[in-house]
Amino acid sequence: MSPTPRSPFRRIARLVGLLLVSWLALSCLVVLVLRFVPPWTSAMIMERRVEALIVGEKDFTYRHRWIPWDRISPQVGIAMVAGEDQKFPFHHGFDVDAIQDAIDAADEGKRLRGASTISQQVAKNLFLWNGRSFVRKGMEAYFTVLIEALWPKRRILEVYMNIVELGNGVYGVGAASDTFFHTTPDRLGVVQAARLAAVLPNPRRFRVDAPSAYVQRRTAWIAQQMGQLGGPAYLTRPAPVAGRVR
Repeated sequence: MSPTPRSPFRRIARLVGLLLVSWLALSCLVVLVLRFVPPWTSAMIMERRVEALIVGEKDFTYRHRWIPWDRISPQVGIAMVAGEDQKFPFHHGFDVDAIQDAIDAADEGKRLRGASTISQQVAKNLFLWNGRSFVRKGMEAYFTVLIEALWPKRRILEVYMNIVELGNGVYGVGAASDTFFHTTPDRLGVVQAARLAAVLPNPRRFRVDAPSAYVQRRTAWIAQQMGQLGGPAYLTRPAPVAGRVR
């Protein structure tokens, strides 16, 4: 007897399954490689450069320079954590309390609050595009889980400090220290590091080199938080037994 031919539906389902497994394997491999190899660019950087080219921003200048962890002032890492994600050393990619607070604020009709962790921002900046669709958020969650599973916290923060936008066309602490402070990243002090963190998450509106009153107040607040958290040693502190970290 001749074998029963497979239905087109089964062939399509098998092809889709094969493509999905291949994509999952490839994404895992890419994330694993980037644990050891500095990313030469990111999805957000490429999107911004294409945008500037399309709209004809003649004054747009791209600046980026990878700086390894041991050549960055320890004040930069704690400043980013103090300003953006104080539970970073302890969570597994998602700040459940911040998400719940954002949901409660939205339910009460208050201004929408961000709840993205540094890990989520690394996932978005490296691999994804701007937008608020459920598809993008789902992809962000997937890559966040991968990054948290395959990278140590130090690597996540190192990549974040090197790819985050800190000015129009200025990406990473290496380019930012050159452009705004005319020094090397290892020489940045508390106030300079706090000012870099203060312009996030809108570095095109808020400027490091011409700080508004808001940026100056936020810089002072971040510097205060850096001290209250215990400085760079906070990044290697054991997780608290109970209570919420603010």
